[in-house]
Amino acid sequence: MIVADFVDLRSDTVTRPTAGMREAMATAEVGDDVYGEDPTVAALEAEVAARFGHEAALFAPSGSMANQIALQLVVPPAEELLCDADAHVVTYEIGAAAAYGGISSRTWPAVGAEIDPDVVAGMVRPDGYFAVPTRAIAVEQTHNRGGGGVIPLATLRELRRVADEHGLALHCDGARIWHAHVADEVPLADYGALFDTMSVCLSKGLGAPVGSLVLGSAEKIERARWIRKRMGGGMRQVGILAAAGRYALAHHVERLAEDHAKAARLAEAVAPYGVLATPVRTNVVPLDLTKHPLDAKALAAAARAAGVLISVLGPRTARLVTHLDVDDAAVDRAGELLAGILRA
Repeated sequence: MIVADFVDLRSDTVTRPTAGMREAMATAEVGDDVYGEDPTVAALEAEVAARFGHEAALFAPSGSMANQIALQLVVPPAEELLCDADAHVVTYEIGAAAAYGGISSRTWPAVGAEIDPDVVAGMVRPDGYFAVPTRAIAVEQTHNRGGGGVIPLATLRELRRVADEHGLALHCDGARIWHAHVADEVPLADYGALFDTMSVCLSKGLGAPVGSLVLGSAEKIERARWIRKRMGGGMRQVGILAAAGRYALAHHVERLAEDHAKAARLAEAVAPYGVLATPVRTNVVPLDLTKHPLDAKALAAAARAAGVLISVLGPRTARLVTHLDVDDAAVDRAGELLAGILRA
């Protein structure tokens, strides 16, 4: 299906490589990465690890695989992960933690970025009494189903304290951590210092066509290579894709502030109709249609007919996402069209 004539606000994963990115991909030096011989992949892994202050990183073909590799590093089979009920790792990864890692998951109520560390601490199960012991806590930064919310650094530090007190690992699904970095001006290394493992995505917001990285200690990443191969993620001359990631890191991180400003304009356009679910912090505009005559499917259908694509997340829940392929004129046009539909 060709959607080139639409204003596509479904996700920041729909972007196409820029001319400069395509040039970087075309001229990338490559080798066989399964043999550890792709220099562009090695450079990307070293760069990302250094940005977050971690010892090592591993390039993976998707964010879901990166998350699942990381979870297997910190939670043994038949033991427990704690996370948000709306977390990507248990909502959009099709039961992979259980299927691949034999991991049992338990969730706190969905609160987006507004996590209460005391609630999480109260859920921890110790060894013994035939209960499933908790081994790790996972958080999502920014929080997708939480409307692109940014977990405050103070909250993350408290969660690190909880993890340390109970001998747990702390994992970050950092698919959009770049947005949190730009929105709150928290250095990436400050985030990195808090987590035992991380996944960070290059195709959400940064505009690369594919790819995420797992971050951790050198020992963990050496094991991660075995897990990636077991999951079918061993790749060959993948420096072509790693080059896109390196270009994105060099050119597309600070510009995320532009996407945040565009999302704020969309939020302002729809806010008068009582459908804005939460305040907009980053590039995600969450819509709650509980009190509106239109449900999410009806809104999406009317928007598509008008030339705007949006995501349906539930019967009364929808989402708009800004990105580098939607310019100011397209955002303003989409805002006017959506306001007209919601007003009718």
